[in-house]
Amino acid sequence: MERNPDSLWQNCLDVIKSRVPDQTYETWFKPIKPVDFDNEKLTVQVPSQFFYEWIENHYKDLLTNTLEKVSGNGVQLVYSVVVSNEELPEGSVQSSTQGASRSSPPSKSFLNDRYTFENFVEGDNNQFARAAALAVAQAPGGTSFNPLVLYGGVGLGKTHLAQAIGNKSLEEGVTRRVLYTSSEKFTLEFINSIKNNKTTEFSEQYRNVDLLIVDDIQFFQKKESTQEQFFHTFNALYQAGKQVVLTSDRPPKELSGMEERLLSRFHAGLIADIQPPDLETRIAILQHKAQEDNIEISYDILEFLAANITSNVRELEGSLIRLLAFSSLSNTDITIDLAKKVLKEVVGKNFRSAVSIEDIQGITGDVMDVSESDIIGKGRKMEVALARQVAMYLSRELTGSSLKTIGLHFGGRDHSTVVHACKVIEEKLEKDETLRSQVKSVRHKIEMSQL
Repeated sequence: MERNPDSLWQNCLDVIKSRVPDQTYETWFKPIKPVDFDNEKLTVQVPSQFFYEWIENHYKDLLTNTLEKVSGNGVQLVYSVVVSNEELPEGSVQSSTQGASRSSPPSKSFLNDRYTFENFVEGDNNQFARAAALAVAQAPGGTSFNPLVLYGGVGLGKTHLAQAIGNKSLEEGVTRRVLYTSSEKFTLEFINSIKNNKTTEFSEQYRNVDLLIVDDIQFFQKKESTQEQFFHTFNALYQAGKQVVLTSDRPPKELSGMEERLLSRFHAGLIADIQPPDLETRIAILQHKAQEDNIEISYDILEFLAANITSNVRELEGSLIRLLAFSSLSNTDITIDLAKKVLKEVVGKNFRSAVSIEDIQGITGDVMDVSESDIIGKGRKMEVALARQVAMYLSRELTGSSLKTIGLHFGGRDHSTVVHACKVIEEKLEKDETLRSQVKSVRHKIEMSQL
């Protein structure tokens, strides 16, 4: 048999393509690349650990049977996962780190090397927090940002950013000893150390580091003994010039049941919040996730998902994975209708189709008898200016787009113009019955267009 992996794999793809939908083929088989063939095994490369697990769970038999049919002599299929440092099933995958630019952090640091600054999607909602985190990563203990406290709601990227600090500091060699832990793990280990008379060993473990990262400090609330131990740990590190990074689901001042002296320490450094991402950032997050897993999906569908999942990045990414899974399991292409069906499982029935700023401009123009080009243009006639302001107001209300983005859709206007327009319309709606009726009509037509 010819020892050409490209030829053998292409023959396999020709068979597979005839047995699965085009979308499934493009998503799960086309990204696989042949690497080596030695007459006993064909090694193929897949883009991620998630990709490998999905293939193994859902298409193992198809791949095995196809390879056996094409090769004719029971050739074994072996995978190579790109830049994967995770432990994979023994005997089934060869983990490849070719092309990796940095070494993995020591296992005792408990860092996840997938959390990096490079794959953290930056937006207006997290720009300040990311900049502060990067400054700490480059000079841990050497800035006034000590401790650095990152806070925000569930699934917004606090853990990602905190661990990125640890990974970056190890990558650049500015720290040797990094330890990541959760407040729950810290508490349990402290309790066990008391029970086993090993409090000295416990203290040394947490104080003998250059960078300590503690996730979800809100769970320290009302745990007096744990707070006492953490206070002394914090002081020992701080006085030694070591860096402390903390995350919380709320600002430290709102942590009831926390000792004042701890809160005072938290406020001595920098407190940075992470807000829910705006529409553009949510779309960028989905695009990054799709690119990371080498998956092609239309912008309209990503926009639809982003328009309906607004406050949780983890849930946002999960919705994309769920959509891909549903498409593959049901052997159907990914469409808006399929996305609507899958999204009901995530957010229930209360979801809306993605409405664009262009849709709002067009419908507003129809209702208020002004052309769409006039709304976008520079005309200052009273009826044109009013329609433009209404369209800006509804764009802010219905799309989740940033003020800057809305301004760009209205002839490149400044965000302050959008703010002024929204304020004008809000004031007029309180006393102008005719305008209220027009805006209500525009909203109704927009709702009908989404059905």
